[in-house]
Amino acid sequence: MTTMKMGRRALIATAVATLGLGNAAFADGHQVLDDIHFIIPGGAGGGWDGTARGTGEALTEAGIVGTATYENMSGGGGGVAIGYMIENADSNHGTLMVNSTPIVIRSLTGVFPHNFRDLTLVSGTIGDYAAIVVPAGSDVTNMEEFLAMFDADPAGTPIGGGSVPGGMDHLVAAMVMEASGRDALGVNYIPYDAGGTAMAALLSGEIKALSTGFSEAVDLANQGEVQIIGVTSDARVDAAPEAMTMMEQGIDTTFVNWRGFFAVPGLPEEQLTAYQDAIAAMYDTEEWEAVRARNGWVNIHNSGDDFQTFLEEQETVIGDLMTKLGFL
Repeated sequence: MTTMKMGRRALIATAVATLGLGNAAFADGHQVLDDIHFIIPGGAGGGWDGTARGTGEALTEAGIVGTATYENMSGGGGGVAIGYMIENADSNHGTLMVNSTPIVIRSLTGVFPHNFRDLTLVSGTIGDYAAIVVPAGSDVTNMEEFLAMFDADPAGTPIGGGSVPGGMDHLVAAMVMEASGRDALGVNYIPYDAGGTAMAALLSGEIKALSTGFSEAVDLANQGEVQIIGVTSDARVDAAPEAMTMMEQGIDTTFVNWRGFFAVPGLPEEQLTAYQDAIAAMYDTEEWEAVRARNGWVNIHNSGDDFQTFLEEQETVIGDLMTKLGFL
């Protein structure tokens, strides 16, 4: 742990103390918060669970937070946890809830009555880009070749995904095809129960391409099962530097399935500042880099107003596309 890192944390702790935050501590001169309780809107082992526990691990092992506790609160597509945060706001100032792109999609479709504006936006922390992949032995090696195959026979060029129609995998496929100049309504999307089932369909030839998360695509490519023909990042990603972005192939679209943290509505400003400072300090630590690399995450740090702007832009893009596809 370098002196520079400890110095930054010490400065943050001093700033928090100056604000009069009751739960600021000073163990080793750099602890910002005594404790954080994480609420996870889904079950153990999912993406939300891994993000909350990985973040808590990094914060505590780096000494930025004293202790972290976790509570899985499944139900309602994440709506149960959101409702709990809103209804019990006064007694949960020490709580952060993890969430991701589905809070935008599910509020648009009415799965739950709330949206991200009903909570206090703390910070976006990580992201997972999307990718289009084909079998490793395919003659198709890039999006231009895939689009030529699609143009020759749209109905006979199905794209699969591990989520329902109108879910993220479908929206990404539609977004990519729309940006390429094709009609999103012309995409023959075939949904599967999970990524593994969709992968089996790709390898059997049932689908011609698979829309999936980038980190999953990298794992499959490293195993020699697929080749990545396009990534929805704005620049190539170190985890798979040979994988071309959609942008560099003339397809003007980007997309990231972000994950981040929200607090209860009406959170005192000094408490919000402490959370944001703790998360900002986390990025400079070896402990966070170990967690990030282990999970194949991409650092995407949007804090406060930047987080809100990002979410509003995503809401507009997703809402417009879902309207065109007939899901809104």
